[in-house]
Amino acid sequence: MRSFGKNIIIAFQSLFLNKLRSALTMLGIIIGVGAVVAVMSIGTGAQASVIDSIQGIGSNLIIIMPGGSDDDMGALNQFTSANKESLKLQDIDAIKKHSRYVDGIIPVILSAAPVTYKDKGSNVSIYASSEEAVGVYNFEIDTGKFFSKSDIANSSNVAVLGKTIKNKLFSNEDPLGKSIKIFGKNFKVIGTVKSKGANTFGQDQDNTIAIPVTTAMNKLYGQNYLNLIIAKTAEEKNLNLASEEITRILRKQHNIKSGQKNDFSIENQTEILNALSAVTNIFTIAISGIAAISLLVGGIGIMNIMLVSVTERTREIGIRKAIGAKNRDILTQFLTESVVLSLTGGLMGIIFALVISLLLNKYSPILTSVSFSSIALAISFSTFVRLFFGIYPAMRAARLNPIEALRFE
Repeated sequence: MRSFGKNIIIAFQSLFLNKLRSALTMLGIIIGVGAVVAVMSIGTGAQASVIDSIQGIGSNLIIIMPGGSDDDMGALNQFTSANKESLKLQDIDAIKKHSRYVDGIIPVILSAAPVTYKDKGSNVSIYASSEEAVGVYNFEIDTGKFFSKSDIANSSNVAVLGKTIKNKLFSNEDPLGKSIKIFGKNFKVIGTVKSKGANTFGQDQDNTIAIPVTTAMNKLYGQNYLNLIIAKTAEEKNLNLASEEITRILRKQHNIKSGQKNDFSIENQTEILNALSAVTNIFTIAISGIAAISLLVGGIGIMNIMLVSVTERTREIGIRKAIGAKNRDILTQFLTESVVLSLTGGLMGIIFALVISLLLNKYSPILTSVSFSSIALAISFSTFVRLFFGIYPAMRAARLNPIEALRFE
């Protein structure tokens, strides 16, 4: 009876004797393990990106949208629903006056607009809000200042630039005090904000210009309604209480009677985070399941090769049995070869996945995060596959009659 160490040595000798066949057999395991680990790393990276993006603008925010949550269009299409004009500046005042849990609240009008400076121009996102946006939305001033309460009261033509649009229009030139045109109207640049990077959906949050909400209403769009209201609580634990309180205040403000549906909808950051995390989890599980099929294919390949190996080594098995090897010794030897074959493929698959993850992080906008759990899951599943498909050839080898094996040509 050979020791476990000798069984491993013999297994590797068998691999090297048939290099091409061994490589082709391991290919299914390499691709399977690599695909599972890589896909799970993409899912983990996407989930981390979602969390960072949401927490980057504050984890204790409440988002109030026009249109009821039961509208046929759904919450993601509130801007085009029938009640898109349901939120007004007066709602901000009512919430400020009657809410106990809201620590800060801002109006928001979002749009895209052409912006020019001298002979340079670009399309940017216009973020119209109040002076409290710095605290509520986590704007960090880089140079200059944010617009003030008096700018809101006077509908001043002032603008604060994100890093991307600042670089597009001004390059290395200092933008402070310069005049840019938004929809053909002059706006004085009074500040710039620090970079926020891309959001969860890959949109550049720095290709943005912030202006006073009253300026947007009175001078650019001629509208008296808001796209969003964003409220902030002092503590994350008060999110649900604040949401319920805001609902009561707005229903009263909008004269909504008992039994009637709201003409607004409310979501907080925790709900959004949970929903997006659930989506990424489902995506990761589904794609990992598809990737795992290649592990099954690789397992079938291992079984086929081991069956061929049993046939080729029938006389060897007969000789070993004739000199005293027991069935369990033969079984252990062939199972060891199966495990070595697939374990080598599994390790190569992990290296393959790590390389893919590094390349995606470096050369694409996709963020990946290889976790120990994804590696452990892939290795555990591949271990099950290799044992499951390796047992039959090993048992067939162990059950060979030594006399018939010695006669085999």
